[in-house]
Amino acid sequence: MSRDPARADVGPNLEGGAGGRLFLVRHGETPWSLSGRHTGTTDVPLTDEGRAVARRLAPALEDERFALVLSSPRLRALETARLAGLGERIEVDPDLAEWDYGDYEGLTTAEIRERVPGWTVFTHPCPGGETADAIAARAERVIERVRAAAGDVAVFSHGHMGRVLTARWLSLPTREGRRFALGTATVSVLSFERDVAVVALWNAPPAAGAP
Repeated sequence: MSRDPARADVGPNLEGGAGGRLFLVRHGETPWSLSGRHTGTTDVPLTDEGRAVARRLAPALEDERFALVLSSPRLRALETARLAGLGERIEVDPDLAEWDYGDYEGLTTAEIRERVPGWTVFTHPCPGGETADAIAARAERVIERVRAAAGDVAVFSHGHMGRVLTARWLSLPTREGRRFALGTATVSVLSFERDVAVVALWNAPPAAGAP
């Protein structure tokens, strides 16, 4: 039987109720996230505001008993995890690193579209960088690790990686990550309801009154 081209990047079906919830935390604000520059492999630190908001994530996470706390190896994710109060438990997982944008590293979408009209990372390639299939494979390995954990897992990662991770959690094609807008220093929760993968919370900023 031939494959449906419209679903060619779906990959394996990852639904199933094993494991706990995945708490997805995008790192705090950086100078490059402020300016809209694609930040993949570049190790950009948080801004002062990014650090302040990351500290306000702590009350939303402090009462959770995480079986694992996983982080991207990038400084901006590690710093966010530490400021959110989970630094002592971090396990670095290279699979949580941001999309490698190759030649588009440091460019804005507007700059890339001067070369490739209509470009998005979800629908067009990154010359010299990572393919959609490659980042999807990383996301699927993270999901397998979360499903194998004996409880909830906190994951500190990035905008595009977090969106791919969410699409794959829901067994959607990688390109459907484009439908999940994800702000800096936000908490989202991926879970199951009656053995169906669901988004239980999405893109929630820390409480304005949090210290």
